[in-house]
Amino acid sequence: MILLDISNGWKTAIMVVALIAVFYFFMIRPQSQKAKKEAAYRDSLQKGDRLMTAGGIHVSFVSREGAMATVEAAPGCRMKVQIATLQPVPERG
Repeated sequence: MILLDISNGWKTAIMVVALIAVFYFFMIRPQSQKAKKEAAYRDSLQKGDRLMTAGGIHVSFVSREGAMATVEAAPGCRMKVQIATLQPVPERG
């Protein structure tokens, strides 16, 4: 019964530290790992990759200019979209 011997101030401090650790490991860390993974995916895009926009349009990657990307929805139909809206095409199954 080690916790029974500790004063109330220390119990509170330990609980606050434990709560912060729980928030970090279950909320903040997974979100930052996901963001890094998405950024690495977007940096690895090459011409001809099949993608889907946030609106659900299936496109082919053409080029990147900073935060914008040029994509092709059909032969000769090119659009500029924000690179953050691009995601891999979901697999069927």
